[in-house]
Amino acid sequence: MKSVIVFTVLTIWANVDSTPCLSSPSQWCDSLDSAIECGVLKQCLEANATRPKALAQSVQVELYFESLCPGCRQFLTTVLLPTWVLLQDIMSVTLVPFGNAQESGKEKPYTFVCQHGEEECLGNMIETCIMNTTGSQALQIIYCMEASTNVVKAGPMCVELYSPQTKWDSIMACVKGAQGNELMHQNAVKTGSLKPAHEYVPWVVIDGVHTDELQDKAMASLFTLVCSMYKGPKPEACGAVPKKRHRSYCHNE
Repeated sequence: MKSVIVFTVLTIWANVDSTPCLSSPSQWCDSLDSAIECGVLKQCLEANATRPKALAQSVQVELYFESLCPGCRQFLTTVLLPTWVLLQDIMSVTLVPFGNAQESGKEKPYTFVCQHGEEECLGNMIETCIMNTTGSQALQIIYCMEASTNVVKAGPMCVELYSPQTKWDSIMACVKGAQGNELMHQNAVKTGSLKPAHEYVPWVVIDGVHTDELQDKAMASLFTLVCSMYKGPKPEACGAVPKKRHRSYCHNE
């Protein structure tokens, strides 16, 4: 590895018991915890892109969340993204930023009220437009935003970092226009169609199914859950045992 870019990953939530970064940089992508602790998620992602693609169907992970929910931010930045960096060949991720928000209006434009206020509605809309505009870079961009002190203000920097060809003006045109309003409506419909109905966020759906057992396993160790559910030959990374993380939720009131 020729270069290392260090990221701040909400260290207040991290549970670090060792210092794997003192080992050879070639080993930093060997486990879930060392990748996130050493701040080389981008490099691990690029390295994983050269791995042979899996033959079996990937594990489908859907995350229903809201941009300013502390538990959602924790799960996305310290569990979901690091797991995907190491297991992207055997898992796919769908993000639905809406969470416990409420939609009103039967005709366009729809209006939205969010659990954590107008700033969260703006964050949800920005992240939705980022997904629509940047495609495969969206997960890293949203990770970058959610790992920052101010989710909304971090948007332009995170887009520049992971999708430099994308103009921030195009994101904001979506946010302020009919396209963003319709995309957020679709998030509302998808969230409202969950069976069972969501009671809190983060709400995790695995291969189209949500159960209390799957939620608990995902929160305790999504890494282990994806490895166990993948039907094909297990990748080498599945031999690692990640640390358990503290879990928290934003309940639907």
